[in-house]
Amino acid sequence: MTNQELNILAILDENHRVSAKSIAMQLEMTEENVNKLIKKLEEEKVIVSYPTLIDWNKIEGKETIVAMIDVKVTPQRGVGFNEIAEQIYRYPEVRSLYLMSGTYDLSVTIEGKTMQEIALFVSNKLATIENVVSTTSHFMLKKYKHDGVIIEGEEDKDRRMVVSP
Repeated sequence: MTNQELNILAILDENHRVSAKSIAMQLEMTEENVNKLIKKLEEEKVIVSYPTLIDWNKIEGKETIVAMIDVKVTPQRGVGFNEIAEQIYRYPEVRSLYLMSGTYDLSVTIEGKTMQEIALFVSNKLATIENVVSTTSHFMLKKYKHDGVIIEGEEDKDRRMVVSP
């Protein structure tokens, strides 16, 4: 990976909406070269996507419930956790899936319109997968920060210390 590619990635990681022209000016490159390198990084799946973070709970009728599910599984000979993980991540309700160290094996984040919908997903789909030993569900009550972005809080509050003579 070249320094130019690393610099482009750092800029895009900070703000994925920045234009190729702006990146080119910052890095003293041509816009054409920036576009070429970005396309290459996309083709190599180094750049996987350009996320937009939307707070659906602020839009009436679009509210969602998020649950984090701890899943214990029995790994399969020859494939370990990969085959079970693939079965799980193919469900559209699944927002993220991670192999974990510790007391459980997989961490599954799912989204639904109601707690009932999430409960049905866990009991009818997730828990019935062969080699799933147990599940533990945790419901998100409030989101303060997501992917480095403060969602709800006092991010604009002046936190400087008051110094008086």
